[in-house]
Amino acid sequence: MTQYLVAIHHPDDYDPAVSEDAAMGQDIDALNDEMKAAGIRVFVGGLQPPQRAVALVVQADGDVRASDGPYLKTPEHVGGFWVLDVADREAALAWGRKAAVACRAPVEVRPFH
Repeated sequence: MTQYLVAIHHPDDYDPAVSEDAAMGQDIDALNDEMKAAGIRVFVGGLQPPQRAVALVVQADGDVRASDGPYLKTPEHVGGFWVLDVADREAALAWGRKAAVACRAPVEVRPFH
């Protein structure tokens, strides 16, 4: 078994109160239940908006500088994720496809070392 990250991507201005309806919530709950029943879900989590992040960067003098906001300035960010323990890449991609449908958003699937 190999662990994979299945990450959901949202635009920076994503507002769950506007973008997520009851049907979407039910689809995500059903997917979580299916993952639990299959015994492949290690961890799941939703993230606060990127504006709530704090970037920590080591300076040339060794000090660590903290700045509000995400480290990467991109138009999209990871809004939530699952860590899955599955047999292989194809299984991870199959779950990733289900996540994309349930979340109505782009998904990235990546193996852990």
